[in-house]
Order: sequence, then structure tokens, then C-alpha cells
Amino acid sequence: MTGSRPDWRVGWGLDVHQLGGEPPILLAGVEVDLQRGVIATSDGDVVAHAVADALLGAATLGDLGTFFPSSDPKWENADSMGLLRRVVEMADSAEWQPSFCDVTAISESVRVAPFREKVRAALAGALGVSVGQVSVKATTTDGLGWIGRDQGIAAVAAVTVVR
Repeated sequence: MTGSRPDWRVGWGLDVHQLGGEPPILLAGVEVDLQRGVIATSDGDVVAHAVADALLGAATLGDLGTFFPSSDPKWENADSMGLLRRVVEMADSAEWQPSFCDVTAISESVRVAPFREKVRAALAGALGVSVGQVSVKATTTDGLGWIGRDQGIAAVAAVTVVR
């Protein structure tokens, strides 16, 4: 189907941050750990960053660093959910709307289960979809690598978009 425009796409995103910054740890803007933080230019929300990158990829707009480079001091302490909402607007301008989001947080010690529904609701609100269109999961690395040594946190996300 040369020349045809598909009416849906899938994007994939990944974000990683080292533990050690000022508390709290945020996932989709939800405070999930009040004792620890991450080292980041923005608020270091790995879930918001992974979802934003997945959405940018699905809309073929680039990546988070293209629009919000960590080398630019104006993004210091930026609200990552605010950045995600801006990415949703950018995708909408390119005629792509989010239709489903699946995200997995990866950490040895940050517990997602107690906050899962708040994280789902926050992502749904930012993406403009229902909570039923957002999946939030968590896993560990079973003690392997720097995440397993509890030195960092990561998130991966897949986002589908429709015209």
C-alpha cells in the first residue's frame, strides 16, 4: 500500500535515572517514595518520560531530548507531567491522538502496587484517554545490575496512537 497513510501506530519509550537526588520519587506525578529521589534535570519522573518518548516516537516527532534537552537550564526541575501534556498537544497537532498506554516501572525497591490506580488515573488524564486504556505494571531485575543493586530506576512504555 505505497502512499497510503496508516490510521494507527505504536511508539516505544525508555527512561532511566540514578537514585540519589532530592525526594520524592515520582511516577506519573504521583509521589511513590518520600524518602528518596533521583538525579535528573527535571523532576526525574521515569514513567512520564518513557510515555512521552513513546508518544513522540509514535507520532514520528523525535524524542524528549529534541524538545526538552537536559543541557538547557530552563528545564531544571521541570514538571514531567506538564511536559507529557505538551507532548500530547504536539502529537495532536500532527493529527495523532493516544489510544492506549502500557508502562512498566523497573526498580528493586520502589513499590508501584500501592499507587497503581493513581498512576493510571494521572496518565489517563494527561493522555486524554480513559483509565481502562492505561496499563501500569512493575518489575524488578531480581538483584541483577545497577537497578538490582538499587542504584536506579527505569520505565519502559508503549503507546498506540490513532488519527
